[in-house]
Amino acid sequence: MIGIILLVASWLLLRLEGKPISVLGFNRPVQRSLELVLGFVVASLFACTHFMLQAHFSEFSWVRNPDLGLAEMLEGLRWTTNSVLYEELLFRGYLLYKAIEILGTRKGCLLSAAAFGVYHWFSYGVLGSVVPMAFVFIMTGTFGLMAAYAYAKSRSVVLPIALHLGWNVAAISIFSNGPIGAQLLIPFPSEGAALSATEQILANVLVPIALPLLVLWLVVWRLPFYAKSEASDA
Repeated sequence: MIGIILLVASWLLLRLEGKPISVLGFNRPVQRSLELVLGFVVASLFACTHFMLQAHFSEFSWVRNPDLGLAEMLEGLRWTTNSVLYEELLFRGYLLYKAIEILGTRKGCLLSAAAFGVYHWFSYGVLGSVVPMAFVFIMTGTFGLMAAYAYAKSRSVVLPIALHLGWNVAAISIFSNGPIGAQLLIPFPSEGAALSATEQILANVLVPIALPLLVLWLVVWRLPFYAKSEASDA
């Protein structure tokens, strides 16, 4: 519901400026559909790799949650989707559009990424703990930078929504790593072996951060279509 409210608010703010909602990228149905599917699939594959590596290193298995019914699963998907739409429309919607318009692409995207990282200090409850704050800021800030550039280069919120949704559906709705509790898969046994420092870095740092770095490399430097799309704004 809050995602719809933010979308309507964005539309109203754009109307006051005499601009259509299409400036947020609700256009080009074929291109946006492709971005939606590819972004979702790529991000979910990275998330699945992350959680499968955790299981491998910790010596546990992912098993189906016997207590999860269809209604609970659909409610979990609804919650996950709504939370993604809320964050994307808040951080990569009208506010990022205006930040890029005023500050330029680089500064606008950096500001959005920093705000996204700080936001997660509060949502993850790590405020006041220096090391967790630094880790959360780096990981979520890098993800936010990826999403911001995905918006800037594609000129649409669709690609960042797809990337964010792909990761969160896998993490929260499939592997039960979120605030809504046990979902489709749960670990068995519930507590696995402790990870070594190398295993921690590989599973919990390198794989999660590889997704935003790959997407940034593709949309900023590698894909000519997005490079040409952004060139006209320079």
